[in-house]
Amino acid sequence: MLDLKAIRADAGSFKEALRKRNAPIAPIEEIVQLDAEWRALKGEADGLKSERNRLSESISAAKKAGQDVREIIARTGALSAKIKMHDAELDVFEEKMKAVLLTVPNMPHESVPAGKDEKDNVEVRRWGKPDKTREQVRPHYEILGKLIDFERGVKLSGSRFTVLYGDVARLQRAIGQFMLDNAASHGYTEVSVPLLVGTAAMSGAGQLPKFAAEAYHEEESDLWMIPTSEVPLVNLHAGEVLDEKCLPLRYCALSPCFRKEAGNYQKDIKGLIRQHQFEKVELVKFAAPEKSFIELEGLVADAEDVLKKLGLPYRTVLLCTGDMGFASAKTYDIEVWLPSQDAYREISSCSDCADFQARRADIKMRRENRNEFVHTLNGSGLAVGRTLVAILENCQDENGIAIPKALQDYMKCERIEF
Repeated sequence: MLDLKAIRADAGSFKEALRKRNAPIAPIEEIVQLDAEWRALKGEADGLKSERNRLSESISAAKKAGQDVREIIARTGALSAKIKMHDAELDVFEEKMKAVLLTVPNMPHESVPAGKDEKDNVEVRRWGKPDKTREQVRPHYEILGKLIDFERGVKLSGSRFTVLYGDVARLQRAIGQFMLDNAASHGYTEVSVPLLVGTAAMSGAGQLPKFAAEAYHEEESDLWMIPTSEVPLVNLHAGEVLDEKCLPLRYCALSPCFRKEAGNYQKDIKGLIRQHQFEKVELVKFAAPEKSFIELEGLVADAEDVLKKLGLPYRTVLLCTGDMGFASAKTYDIEVWLPSQDAYREISSCSDCADFQARRADIKMRRENRNEFVHTLNGSGLAVGRTLVAILENCQDENGIAIPKALQDYMKCERIEF
């Protein structure tokens, strides 16, 4: 959530930032109007309270002088009634402003390149050289047919659900365990998180109201299935004041993630790329504001390290203003090479949200003489299913799949044979 005081001071810069994001500026205009009305009403309420205080003080003096104070008491009571009405109206204005603020995306950091869409993203670096192309491999959904069962996934749950058996199920588990261990080696504390969270947690992480249509919601209990473990990890410290000396805090979690993929109905229909249920290792950091963008570079390096150790070619791109996520101030996407598509595909998105989520979830840090909002960062370290796909295609030969060395101790084998 954005800072209302900052919008009040310079609404124009927020409008310009939203234009760069290809987002509507109407919410800022609405907030400015509501804020002006709120301040005018607040001025009236404060004036009434000052008058009531003056009258209240005069009652005691009038009593001592033997004067009749009934009229003064009546006027004080009338003022109290007006003040109560004004306070109720002020609460309504504040709720309206908050509701609008929750719909406005974060402002891009000054280092983010301006652009309209993914075509304007900037490639930062590449690692590894792709040595397989579409002509040289079979797509992951055409191999190991007895171990990757799309039909029974559909029978159990519908489209975009899959059943894995045997070596492929073990490989998926091994990938997740390796990612957790690798994150721990970089100083992240492993956390086992709930898969169902309340509305406050979803809102605090920036998922609501923007992405309500993408999430699975159980109305009776008002619990949401997590779209990513970023949601519970970010909200671990909701409503808390952290000690600056403890920062940065680094957490990681491996969890199932649940998304309706409502806006991607025709995308990646075949295979494991886009599922309603998938596993992901999430990396989350809480950092001091002046250090958060340095921590972002470290977060990206930690995610890239997984691909390096697995020997999977990838590239890293800096997203432009028009392609950034709702809560992000700056984002890098890491894209792994998928031979069957002759393309790099996103396998991790690493973002610095600045104080956007912290304002929503009320997470602060204690300085020597003041409290201020922390900065939150998150990134996939990595998406397990997409990593599985990348291994099945990049490590494929005529007879099967060569298990990357980093996973062989987890798998207790070196190959999966066709």
